[in-house]
Amino acid sequence: MKTIDFISLGCSKNLVDSEMLMGLMEAHGYHCTHDSDDPHGEIVVVNTCGFIADAKEESINTILEFAQAKTEGRIEKLFVMGCLSERYLADLEAEIPEVDGWYGKFNYKQLLDTLNDERGTLNVAAPNNNVQCSMFNVQRKITTPRHYAYIKISEGCDRHCAYCAIPIITGKHQSRPMDEILDEVRWLVSQGTKEFQVIAQELTYYGVDIDGKQHIAELIEKMADIEGVEWIRLHYAYPTHFPWELLRVIREKKNVCNYLDIALQHISDHMLDRMKRHVTKEETYELIRRLRREVPGIHIRTTLMVGFPGENDDDFRELIEFVKWARFERMGAFAYSEEEGTYSAKHYEDDVPADVKQKRLDKLMRVQQNISAELEAEKVGSVMRVIIDRQEGDWYVGRTEFCSPEVDPEVLISAEEELTIGAFYDCRVTDSEEFDLYATTKI
Repeated sequence: MKTIDFISLGCSKNLVDSEMLMGLMEAHGYHCTHDSDDPHGEIVVVNTCGFIADAKEESINTILEFAQAKTEGRIEKLFVMGCLSERYLADLEAEIPEVDGWYGKFNYKQLLDTLNDERGTLNVAAPNNNVQCSMFNVQRKITTPRHYAYIKISEGCDRHCAYCAIPIITGKHQSRPMDEILDEVRWLVSQGTKEFQVIAQELTYYGVDIDGKQHIAELIEKMADIEGVEWIRLHYAYPTHFPWELLRVIREKKNVCNYLDIALQHISDHMLDRMKRHVTKEETYELIRRLRREVPGIHIRTTLMVGFPGENDDDFRELIEFVKWARFERMGAFAYSEEEGTYSAKHYEDDVPADVKQKRLDKLMRVQQNISAELEAEKVGSVMRVIIDRQEGDWYVGRTEFCSPEVDPEVLISAEEELTIGAFYDCRVTDSEEFDLYATTKI
């Protein structure tokens, strides 16, 4: 039995693709490992990210590392899939000939055909990088801790923000059939999954490509009614034409976390217009007011950008004041990186100096750091439901409903309390740091 080492880079949507392919591979007699500290299989598959410059550099460096391993005879075969190869296939093929096969964002299922053909079990054509295929009906090999999983409800995006290369890479928005998603949730529950991170490039658009209507509220409500689903958390919403019915579902369904990840990017009308976000400053302020009014206690995660072409000192001051006003529970930020093929790359000059971008980013994150410290300190003394993810040394590490895996603060509980990984506990918060909490089950 050949071993295939999968290396997944980039976002959780990429991780789901890797899990789909790993499930398919194992169903056909291969043994798969994921993100091993010491990959030693005969075959390596690198699932790449091509979103921004740093992600592309990481992907290329990883490919080169394994290309060297192949040259030295430490692995037999090297294959690459994902966003980077979807976008730059011809260039990559010419520059890195050590790779045995390149697959894009949609045709990676054909890697199985290639491997089976090589071992003589199937006689199929060579990979065609223009053919798309669905992997959504495959039982995945879950790589996260068993108690939580990511659920991808759609692929692609129709928003076409000026700075974003995602529509170039993934194409138009395509919603998965609702029954298919719900069947996957039921299957995952049967495997021990309790917590579901619902992900998409833009989840509020779910269903629009099917019948012109937003069906995200209906989908989440049906997911919440499945026995065994303990937590549902929503990622990557869009502020324009927000489906307000979703707030009723969050408020009424106890297993839908009071949490929403909604990327806002900026606040000044000048920047929002240039970014082609199709929303105004006042509409954004009203959106935040309504989220907090209709879902008391909601924790909002957002992403903001500094240094977009044309951003001036006044624009940045507006952004700082907005963050101070909104007091986001969770916030990430990044400096603008020009991506070829996007509207901004074609029509704007990248005119904000790199040092100015960095200074603005540092200042923005300092403001948020202080806000986060204050908000976390307010939780001291409260009792919160916590799921335990893992043990690290003298601590169990868990999360509340307000914390998504990998990206959000965590809860630290002394390992002397002998807890069970994947179980829920009511915990009293005893102390806080800028981002993390300390707690005990002794309440």
